[in-house]
Amino acid sequence: MPTTFYSNGKLFIAGEYLVLDGADAFALPTKFGQDLVIEDLDNKQIEWKSYDYDKHLWFEETISFDEIIKGSDPQIDSVKSTLVNILHEAYILNPKFIDNASGYKVSTHLSFPRNWGLGTSSTLINNIAQWAGINAYTLLKNSFGGSGYDIACAQNNTPVLYRIKDNFVQQVEFNPDFKEHLYFVYLNKKQNSKAAIYSYNNHKNSHLSESVAQNNKITNAILHAKTLKEFAAAIQKHEIHLSNVLEMQTIKEAVFPDFNGVIKSLGAWGGDFILVVSKENPKEYFFNKGYETILTYEEMIL
Repeated sequence: MPTTFYSNGKLFIAGEYLVLDGADAFALPTKFGQDLVIEDLDNKQIEWKSYDYDKHLWFEETISFDEIIKGSDPQIDSVKSTLVNILHEAYILNPKFIDNASGYKVSTHLSFPRNWGLGTSSTLINNIAQWAGINAYTLLKNSFGGSGYDIACAQNNTPVLYRIKDNFVQQVEFNPDFKEHLYFVYLNKKQNSKAAIYSYNNHKNSHLSESVAQNNKITNAILHAKTLKEFAAAIQKHEIHLSNVLEMQTIKEAVFPDFNGVIKSLGAWGGDFILVVSKENPKEYFFNKGYETILTYEEMIL
């Protein structure tokens, strides 16, 4: 019988970049995610197939157990080498899932388009960690790197407050009365998290502890906002604060200066999804600018 593992996608609402230096991160798991289906084979290899949200096969490969034990060449940047690297790191953490097996047939199935940036990698890593019986945060650290907030979303069905120190996760309440005024708009391009983190590390200034403290104060205000006005003000404050830290324009300044509402980048600045706070339905505005993927809070958030 097949064994199935599932992980939630994620959206980073507040604390991006600064989470890497100890700041509080507020994130929401999404209704979209990815599963991993395992069946046994007897040929000492893994027959792997990955399917997109539309059931399109986007990756197919046969990987020998020897390749997983040995690991991939870090100089090679391909889907296969990335996958072999994750499996190799999982093997180091628990050799039994390969050594005690005769072979596997594996398939993965996304429920969102890969380019949306909702966690194709993090959901895969969390699923592989469940399969191998290992710590997903350790697997992430040893393979991809990053803060780990996305693993917290993968594993929890509620909003989370996350800290990188000891991978602290706190389930929090966030179900505002004004959520019908919150929208998520896809910017038509996938953002490279590693490049964004590199840029952040080059820009963060000597006032880091003050920046972290300020972030935590604003994140707390976002989380506990009672009205749409309070929430919008806190979101705007967060954008301005991070704009100063990154020495970058906000997405609203750069792309949507004429929009009547508040806009916040989610995660890596400049791509993936933005959060739009608007009294009126903003779909027509974004459609007219060429942005056709607009989801309501109800459609997106678990």
